[in-house]
Amino acid sequence: MTELLGAADIRRIAEALTVRPAKALGQNFVIDGNTVRRIAEAAKLSPDDIVIEVGPGLGSLTLALLPKAKRVHAVEIDARLASALTATVNSRAGDDAAKLRVHHADAMTVAEDGFDEPPTALVANLPYNVAVPVVLHLLASLPSLRQGLVMVQSEVAERLTAKPGTKIYGIPSLKLAWYASARRAGTVPRGVFWPVPNVDSGLVAFERREPPPGDRREVFAAVDAAFAQRRKTLRIALSDWAGGPDRAEAILRAADVDPRTRGEALDITTFARIARERTAT
Repeated sequence: MTELLGAADIRRIAEALTVRPAKALGQNFVIDGNTVRRIAEAAKLSPDDIVIEVGPGLGSLTLALLPKAKRVHAVEIDARLASALTATVNSRAGDDAAKLRVHHADAMTVAEDGFDEPPTALVANLPYNVAVPVVLHLLASLPSLRQGLVMVQSEVAERLTAKPGTKIYGIPSLKLAWYASARRAGTVPRGVFWPVPNVDSGLVAFERREPPPGDRREVFAAVDAAFAQRRKTLRIALSDWAGGPDRAEAILRAADVDPRTRGEALDITTFARIARERTAT
């Protein structure tokens, strides 16, 4: 039976490794066993799932995930943490330890050919400073990913799951929506981390779906342009992308979008329609 890490265990392992959580890497280690147990349950993994965990740190969440999945690929950028993770798991996970694969790598360089079996689920306590780019990169690079549950800064969780027409809706909301449907899946208080961060955290769950028709790069370019000047109407905000304001207006009207609309009012399907009209006209 797997033995989870407690606060004293975390500090003891960190001291032995002379590790202090690095702000530059966005490291905050979970020291509460109930929290990682709750995350592992909320991920709704099947025994056939191949999990990718980004930033496993000292192994708190890793230990909770191993009994739930067929395999856990732990991707850790910190060499000391990557080298120590196997020993920690071997000492606490029993037979489940054989399910672990440790990758000393930057998650932003991960590709599907780096795994013996393609990951089907992302479950991670993501470093605050790279959470959005990591999620989007993995969804783009790992088409095998079908679902995920990530812990991120609460404000980031709100942005990732925001709906059109809200103040916090923007580029992260739209780009995640290209790949998946997403929802808030709970909150995580700051007191379960070491060191204690200055913000609360939130859980975001997602399920992959088919994207709308169109070229992703074209659609994302339109999204970026629209929100570079989010207070401007789309006729103005998309003018450089389209080749001038008159051209932007023609594209928008062909896509059945009022040129006076702002980007925050549109969903990803509408942006995809706008991008298709730019290519067609």
